[in-house]
Amino acid sequence: MLRTDVTPRQNAVALALVAALGALAATLVALGNPGNMGVCGACFLRDAAGALGFFQAPAPRIFRPELAGITFGALAMVLARERFGARSGSFAASRFMLGVLMALGALVFLGCPFRMLQRLGGGDLNAWFALPGFVLGVFVATRFEKRGYSIGKTSVVAAPVGLWAHLAFGTLLVLFLIGGVLSSPGPGASDGPAHAPWLIALAVGLVAGAVLSLTGFCAISAARQLFAPKRRMTLAAALLIAGYAIAALVAGTSKWSFDGQPIAHGDWLWNALALALVGLCGAFAGGCPVRQLVMAGEGNGDAFVCVCGLIVGGGLAHTLGIVSSPAGATDAGRIATVAGIVVALAYAARITATAAAPVSPRS
Repeated sequence: MLRTDVTPRQNAVALALVAALGALAATLVALGNPGNMGVCGACFLRDAAGALGFFQAPAPRIFRPELAGITFGALAMVLARERFGARSGSFAASRFMLGVLMALGALVFLGCPFRMLQRLGGGDLNAWFALPGFVLGVFVATRFEKRGYSIGKTSVVAAPVGLWAHLAFGTLLVLFLIGGVLSSPGPGASDGPAHAPWLIALAVGLVAGAVLSLTGFCAISAARQLFAPKRRMTLAAALLIAGYAIAALVAGTSKWSFDGQPIAHGDWLWNALALALVGLCGAFAGGCPVRQLVMAGEGNGDAFVCVCGLIVGGGLAHTLGIVSSPAGATDAGRIATVAGIVVALAYAARITATAAAPVSPRS
């Protein structure tokens, strides 16, 4: 709905829905989710990797019902609008690896772009250093796109191809509800990682998936539109920050400072570079981690491959000591960030050069 081909009233409704989504994210924090982490694609998928036992390092291990909620909420929206159509056929291997790199960058910063917006709304001043890095990463990606870069085009495929995400997260939700199967507390546990009541988390996830599908909101798109004549998505991002800020202020969870922020650090250079990596890879892959979850919910099988890459990347980040701490980025995190940027740029340069190369006539 946040497009030029809809009425001003429809866009106004979409903007209001995104602002309300920011308030809902703050509500999840007030009800128990980690600070300024009402919804975070990279962090929640990392938590799922921990629940599945993909790494042994000390880290959160919990399946968060919001993941199932987002995918099924997006599915419900496209079904309600009679727009469901399973799609696949683009560069799946590239999407997987870009998902891995996004996860590494996000866990050096400690949050995906969607969480960055929540950190901004919650008063985490460290996130302001990450914002220009994120925008720069997206901007660089758009330069490659103007020269011919593409992640490939999907096409309509059989319906089961678009339902893998629902099978995966639906199964994990059932195992979570059974309890004692995953390496994480079950639905009634009061211990373990911070979490909101599971029924509320699932309900908010369903609403978030539906809203994000309906509006098409994505932090990557919001950054893109900073350089475009129309900035509806950018305005939506600002309203999400405002919605989160108001709800956090009412709930008493906001704290405007650099120090003492939840799950954050003040290593400003690496905050910026890590989010530059996420912005770069997110733009190359066609969406931020939360947007990849929504697209997978809508039936995009290739987006689910990217989601799998995010899960694997989250596990690798802990296994290899890449995840930052409140003290700042680790040496491994710094190396991974720089290496990730180099790899992503080299990949895009090669794809762009191949796209621009003239096709030799067959003899």
